[in-house]
Amino acid sequence: MFSRSDGERLTRVRILFCSLGSPGHTYPLLPLAVAARDSGHEIAFTTSGQFRDALAALGFRHEESGVPVTEAYQEGLRTGFGKESPDGLGPDELRELSSLVFGRLIPKRSAGQLAEVIERVRPELVVHDVSSYGAALAAAVAGIPAVCHGIGRESPDEFTLAIEDKVRGLAGELGVAVPSGRLMGMGNPYLDLYPDSMQDQELLDSGRRFPLRPVPFSDDSDLPEWVRTRDRGRPLAYLTLGTSGSGSVGALRRAVDGLAALDVDVLVSSGRSLDVSEFGKLPPRVRLESWVPQAKLFPELDLAAHHGGSGTTLGSLAAGVPQLCLPWDNDPFGSGDAVLSTGAGLRLLPDELTADAVREKAGELLADAGYLAAAEKMAAEIAQMPSPEEVAAGLARFAAG
Repeated sequence: MFSRSDGERLTRVRILFCSLGSPGHTYPLLPLAVAARDSGHEIAFTTSGQFRDALAALGFRHEESGVPVTEAYQEGLRTGFGKESPDGLGPDELRELSSLVFGRLIPKRSAGQLAEVIERVRPELVVHDVSSYGAALAAAVAGIPAVCHGIGRESPDEFTLAIEDKVRGLAGELGVAVPSGRLMGMGNPYLDLYPDSMQDQELLDSGRRFPLRPVPFSDDSDLPEWVRTRDRGRPLAYLTLGTSGSGSVGALRRAVDGLAALDVDVLVSSGRSLDVSEFGKLPPRVRLESWVPQAKLFPELDLAAHHGGSGTTLGSLAAGVPQLCLPWDNDPFGSGDAVLSTGAGLRLLPDELTADAVREKAGELLADAGYLAAAEKMAAEIAQMPSPEEVAAGLARFAAG
């Protein structure tokens, strides 16, 4: 379906891309949107206002919608837990927080907003990220064909099912029929960034899954100069707990101290929403940034230690970089499982996250060449997946039915 035969005439269509308001949900869709634009299609993109300039630079019409994920987490913390910070929340509470955010708070607001966006843009096709349930619901109500753009690994765990239960209730309120089992893209064709060897078998067997090579995307920001000029005799380790605001300063500090105990250079990205004013003095050879362009950073790395977000997981694998998964928010636990299954990394669960444990696991990843070999094997598999350009060629056919 998502490819064009030789000699087939391209039909220009108007496509509306929809994503949640965070880099981890917006950036993965941009390579396909750019490829569709370059194929001659008219592109509009609806997401939060923080991406207005980046989308304008790509020549996309921007329609503001939704609530930034960081704001939704803050709303969920206040309304669900009476807190301003996730510090002190345990794994079960973090799962409930995220299911509330992604299964109810964001979809309910987005569905109404996107109905108005669809009325203005009048798209012939909607491409929504897998967590943009509101976009899928709005497209269904409007009778417009839709394609789901995957972000991460489909994992039928209790957390995912909790989100889907909340979404199913909202769909019922809007009169939209959804699959009786797993939602997996709300029943729409599913563009999957995960290679076959890492994806859940239920999605592989669904008959509506189409592979799409993950291509890291970042804005025009530059890497810190020291990354390129540093002493290459030491490995470079990257540490991040994501951009959603669900990580904690304490967890980040423990991971920093563990990595700093090794003979490595460490680049830490705290995320723009995490208050690190009480982070304390940094150890030697550790640099802290609020934001780095990951797409440019991956080729420089020897190790990635991160929360299990799909962008960092796939970017590391595509570059052949071993990784240490430190899931803190709930949604990335499935990514850690997938990384473990490839042999390209290790994982520490929240109650295992100590400086000593990070030092031990990171040291093992750097010392054992088997992890690097496994990561390079995954990079080769990812390189064989259909490119965004190949997939974009089939979007018009789907829109036309």
